[in-house]
Amino acid sequence: MMDLLIWQYLAIGLVFIWSGFVRSGLGFGGAVLALPFLLLIHNDPLVYLPIIAIHLLIFSSWIAIKGHLQSKKQASSEQGQSNIDWAYLKKSLGIMIVPKLIGVFGLLTLPSNLITGIIFAIVTLFAITYILDKPFKSNNKWLDNIFLMLGGYVSGTSLIGAPLIVAVYGTHVARHQLRDTLFVLWFILVMIKMVSFLIAGIDLQLIHQIWLLPCAFIGHLLGQKFHNHIQAKDSKVFFRVLGYALLIICIVGLYMNFIA
Repeated sequence: MMDLLIWQYLAIGLVFIWSGFVRSGLGFGGAVLALPFLLLIHNDPLVYLPIIAIHLLIFSSWIAIKGHLQSKKQASSEQGQSNIDWAYLKKSLGIMIVPKLIGVFGLLTLPSNLITGIIFAIVTLFAITYILDKPFKSNNKWLDNIFLMLGGYVSGTSLIGAPLIVAVYGTHVARHQLRDTLFVLWFILVMIKMVSFLIAGIDLQLIHQIWLLPCAFIGHLLGQKFHNHIQAKDSKVFFRVLGYALLIICIVGLYMNFIA
């Protein structure tokens, strides 16, 4: 990271607190909702992406393992159930893995802003249905597959594939399993991305983890409290929050893609 002013370092720290809060609270959006602010401070995505990726690996594995241990304690009861929907995770990974690899290695030449615009337009529709309490439920597996493949491809080229993947997962994964299942998925997808960083020789900014990881941890703790709060509400509240989060991501993404 280049030499920055004190206020820039402070601002970056605050944004990583925000990133940790969003990631822990909703299970997605930590990168998409943080990158626009980070790029306003210092416009170099390759400085931040490795840092965000490492944070995601650490916190996603922590949350998934913690949830798994809690579910094991409840296994003796009739209502005991895994915190992760392994069946749908395996099924969706089988659909996304090839487009993900294509995206990582840049074998497709479609304009990135075109792909981004299509994705955010689709996800905006998903978000509105959640806000209106009329969530989209597709009975067409081919349509779901297209969305997952597109999300996998874009997650390979950047970090904006999550909204489309979440929109599909939200209709197929139980509410209490959604966040932890997504974290396992993000861990796998980000590991592939990290390999590409290493192959390309990109600086992982490990020195800055010393002070940015605690910032993300503060946000993580705050986000965990928020997640527990919305989980205690009924499903309508949960999906409405999900819808607003998706809509905000789309607005920010479209602005950064076509206006900024």
